[in-house]
Amino acid sequence: MKEFIYETMYILRPDLGEERTDIEIDKYRTLLEENGAQNLDIQHRGKRRLAYEIEDHRDGVYVQMNYDAPGDAIAKLERAMRMSEEVLRYLTVKQPVVAATAEGGDEEE
Repeated sequence: MKEFIYETMYILRPDLGEERTDIEIDKYRTLLEENGAQNLDIQHRGKRRLAYEIEDHRDGVYVQMNYDAPGDAIAKLERAMRMSEEVLRYLTVKQPVVAATAEGGDEEE
């Protein structure tokens, strides 16, 4: 059985304010947890300059989430982000889990 870790990076509108930004982050965290996500790690990257203007915004609030989740949870998350006016862009990347293996041989030659 293959296991994957997902990373979702999304950009929120810069004019939301700190309280509304926290509400949006919590909304997506709750959505993932309700749909079976585990090991959820959220990093609020703060406001940064965009490479190009998106919907008349030059800045955006970057948020990164790393988690284990079933595929249908990712579909629900992306649908919620697509429908939200607060999310400017999002991207989810799937990475295979690298199992830690014990080194059993001699390293020196």
